[in-house]
Amino acid sequence: MSGRGVWPRARARLRRFPALLSGCGEQAAAYGRCVAAAAAELRRDACLEEFRALRDCFARAVGPGPAPARLRGLGPL
Repeated sequence: MSGRGVWPRARARLRRFPALLSGCGEQAAAYGRCVAAAAAELRRDACLEEFRALRDCFARAVGPGPAPARLRGLGPL
């Protein structure tokens, strides 16, 4: 199996991300506000609801495929 053409395809996919994820600004802001508010005593799952909303928005923006499945395994900071 050849890796020919893998990097150009990967770069092209990555170039699309800013446009795809630009619709998640509201969720990103809510998560950021939550993390900032809890910064003094940040603990696991403190902003779980906001993180899940952001993660789901990212998954919808990227569309079906392997990336959203990988995102499901990630937890919040």
